[in-house]
Amino acid sequence: MSNWWVYMVRCQSGRLYTGITTDTARRFREHCGEGGRGARFFRSDPAEAMVYTEPADNRSQASRREAAIKKLSRPQKLALIAAALSPPLDPSNNARPKGEPND
Repeated sequence: MSNWWVYMVRCQSGRLYTGITTDTARRFREHCGEGGRGARFFRSDPAEAMVYTEPADNRSQASRREAAIKKLSRPQKLALIAAALSPPLDPSNNARPKGEPND
């Protein structure tokens, strides 16, 4: 199991915040105001949901990945979140959307 995590939090306005931590649940609570240790980013735009997490082997790897994610455009970040939420495709299932003919 990973010791470090890269994460994204969505604010009430829809803005995205990216960070690293060893405990995502604790960090989210802090961003919501618990303990006064949340990022300044959330003072005017409260945290709403943790929308993305990605494991990292160590702090260095987590920091590098955080920097890479921060360089992504908003559409790229949303695509990363969507990909993480999508169930993996099962190639043995051969499932097609309804109404699509089998070739």
